Amino acid sequence: MVKIANIELPDFPLLLAPMEDVSDPPFRAVCKKHGADLMYTEFISSEGLIRDAIKSRQKLDIFEEERPVGIQIFGGDEEALSLSAKICETVNPDLIDINFGCPVKKVVCKGAGAAILKDIDGMVRLTKACVNAVSKPVTVKTRLGWDESSKNIEEVAERLQDIGIAALSIHGRTRAQMYKGDADWTLIAKVKNNPRITIPIFGNGDIDSPQKALEYKNRYGVDGIMIGRAAIGHPFIFEEVKHYFATGEILAAPSIEQKVDVAIEHLTNSIKWKGEKLGILEMRRHYSNYLKGISHVKEIKNKIVSSLELQEILELLDVVKGMELA
Repeated sequence: MVKIANIELPDFPLLLAPMEDVSDPPFRAVCKKHGADLMYTEFISSEGLIRDAIKSRQKLDIFEEERPVGIQIFGGDEEALSLSAKICETVNPDLIDINFGCPVKKVVCKGAGAAILKDIDGMVRLTKACVNAVSKPVTVKTRLGWDESSKNIEEVAERLQDIGIAALSIHGRTRAQMYKGDADWTLIAKVKNNPRITIPIFGNGDIDSPQKALEYKNRYGVDGIMIGRAAIGHPFIFEEVKHYFATGEILAAPSIEQKVDVAIEHLTNSIKWKGEKLGILEMRRHYSNYLKGISHVKEIKNKIVSSLELQEILELLDVVKGMELA
């Protein structure tokens, strides 16, 4: 068993990474159903939350059936970040996670996300402000460092543990790498194997198959892995990894019918959460991934993503079920 403060997770848990415009409640629901052990909301701007921005507030929606779930926040101001942590606590998540890893320019420009990697003292101050502000466990997700010459994750891990974080998730790239090149897990392993570190350490980056999940589990000794992009349009990845861990066998790939059924479930969740029009619109970004690998699907997919009629979309998806893999 792995414990984050008082949250009990199974041995070697599989975490769904927080992803902007992806890991909303409809998506989390299908990932939970297919084996994700711990999930996070999309990251939420502390300033947006304090301003009561509608989009930010909506990201606070969590549901009992998806627990345990953490709300992820980002920001570069101590007062704003700690206040947003308090706001998050009012909706009773299982934990609050701080994003110190997002590499995108609009976040970094505000001195948030991966920008903090250039200022460890600032990172410590921001984290301590949150830990002191709430009674829920506070965790952190970050990267190895700002660039190749400043991979400071070992120092970061010790200092953040010392001020009270309950777990640390590490993406094996620097901010300079963005999402390019291979993730380097050797430094993640160094953090995990540091005798001073007692909190759970989760590795993130490039896990896209059950074989790689097991290889990295054995090679780097982390407490669990966080899966992001590989779950988009393929929430089956979690049960595939667990099946491989348990049996050493590769689970049969989902059939086209299974893939379409999960896409329909995801669409249904989306409509239930946001209403029919917005639910249909927000689902559009997911179809390419769900329908990947299906022969001659492009024309039907284009019709699906341009339709606003639920019945028409369902009929088109039904047609896809009779198609073949490429």
